[in-house]
Amino acid sequence: MSEQQRVAIVTGAAGGIGRELVLGLLGDEIRVAAVDRTNQGLTELAQAAQQRQQGANLMTIEADLARDETIDEIIAKARGRFGAIDILVNNAGVTPEQWKLFVAVHNNAPMALSRALVHDMMRQRWGRIVNITTSLGTMIREGSPTYGPSKAALEAFSAIMAKDLAGTGVTVNVLVPGGVTNTPMVPLEAGYERAEMIQPAVMAPPLNWLVSDAAGAVTGRRFLAVHWDPSLPPEEAAAKAGAPVAWTAIATMPIEPPRRS
Repeated sequence: MSEQQRVAIVTGAAGGIGRELVLGLLGDEIRVAAVDRTNQGLTELAQAAQQRQQGANLMTIEADLARDETIDEIIAKARGRFGAIDILVNNAGVTPEQWKLFVAVHNNAPMALSRALVHDMMRQRWGRIVNITTSLGTMIREGSPTYGPSKAALEAFSAIMAKDLAGTGVTVNVLVPGGVTNTPMVPLEAGYERAEMIQPAVMAPPLNWLVSDAAGAVTGRRFLAVHWDPSLPPEEAAAKAGAPVAWTAIATMPIEPPRRS
């Protein structure tokens, strides 16, 4: 990290993956505005931060990302406490089978937060946006016509943003666990042995590197946290765990006619 103490907004911060992302950032001395709609989860997160003597760098914001006006409220509160926002981690997810709610939380909120923060990031020539999507298999899984497609849209949005922001000092990357993860998103009746699932803590090491100065040239990539080897130097771990965002390595790109001069 540079000498400047960075500031992050993390959505879906109260439990599972979000909790580990927040605690990981706090461990790297990054100040965090943790956003979630669950008051109890935010309280437990704050208690965990206090136990680690990191409470001074954490603020919690109870908010419902499905409400359009929430975005401005979140940013105002975070800036009021910490000042400029350097890092945005779009992690929030929902499980109900309601298409409009999926789009609101997985697509509208990340887009609105990114658009509200990116201009300041560009002015300071430094910014990090990390979007938490899901595995390709989950995006096209049978019986899941809402969760998967909405996360696929966030992945495509990430690829576009990375291109649009190339050379500005603002990077956009995708981070996913890499498989079935031990979070409340996977119900007990699914039948998995919880100890054999991917544990949320695997997300913290790659996130901390992605938001560091060392990863300033890394953009338009997707990382599978389960393949991140903390015993390797971060650059080597990134090479092992990363691939181009939005599956462009396996896609057939469209044929385009030449443009008129």
